[in-house]
Amino acid sequence: MSIVAAARRIRRNIGFWVTALGQEAMDLSLRTHADLRTRIVESPGTTLDDAALAALVADLRIVAGKTLPAGDLTYGLFSGRREALARSIVTLVSDATSGQPIAFNALAVMQVARDGDTQEVIHLGLVMVDPQARGKGLSGVLYGLTTLLLFIRDGLRPKWISNVTQVPAVAGMVCETFSDVYPSPLPQARQSFAHLQLARGIMRAHRAVFGVGEDAGFDETRFVITNAYTGGSDALKKTFDDAPKHRDDLYNGYCARELDYARGDDLLQLGRIDLAAARRYLLREIPSGSLPALLAASAVLALQRMILPLLHWLDDKRPFGTLRPRLPSGGTAS
Repeated sequence: MSIVAAARRIRRNIGFWVTALGQEAMDLSLRTHADLRTRIVESPGTTLDDAALAALVADLRIVAGKTLPAGDLTYGLFSGRREALARSIVTLVSDATSGQPIAFNALAVMQVARDGDTQEVIHLGLVMVDPQARGKGLSGVLYGLTTLLLFIRDGLRPKWISNVTQVPAVAGMVCETFSDVYPSPLPQARQSFAHLQLARGIMRAHRAVFGVGEDAGFDETRFVITNAYTGGSDALKKTFDDAPKHRDDLYNGYCARELDYARGDDLLQLGRIDLAAARRYLLREIPSGSLPALLAASAVLALQRMILPLLHWLDDKRPFGTLRPRLPSGGTAS
């Protein structure tokens, strides 16, 4: 490598760290496979300008156009409304050479009532993969990478996650990746009062996040949403034969027993990402080639959470949110 090329690489890396440390919301680009690049954008509806937001939504629609044989999605980020995109965290996987988008996941952040307070729940959201890109091991990146980075950024505090699906492969992945998942066919699965409170809050106030209409029912014992495909997600309804299967028939049989595919049922799964879940994800799901990028991103997020507030506190000349600069006389600005 020439001296000029090395200098350019160092300059790019320095620019990445400085930019990332100064961001309130995540906007990271990582090489997660040898030929793929993953971008994670938090709250694009509030952080991106009109042109950048339109480009992002256009990429998502390209993937959706290759995934859905017919019909159209009318809820969430596909509505094109900034308020819908403001509560989303988009994970977009693209070809590193051509820039062609091939897969995405749109997480949603929900504030759910629990014990007289509110609890933040990360909804795993809508996942779509270009049929020609399936089999590349993208599920770990699409379902777990962003939640892991959020967990690291928030100081390793356990975070609740939710998932609505009728796909056995997805239901099984959630059961195997996260902790305390209910419902699940695993023998240790139990419904706690926290599960029930959060499920009730989600069904009461957040159906629009996953495109379930008000006429859909909810079985509180089994956590099954009945007649779920009437609120904008109609194009996603599948038969059991068409739904991708898990490698373990335990999850396939469970979905076949619990869900009425002709009616259009979904599981509402609730679980947590904690240290145990993070360890399982790192050992089982993450592609080996993406580990260096993940470690670098994790270091940036940890620095952002721990070091940046200290730097802000030490700088008494510029305002940082509620931190105000000193006045020349020694006081502070009001």
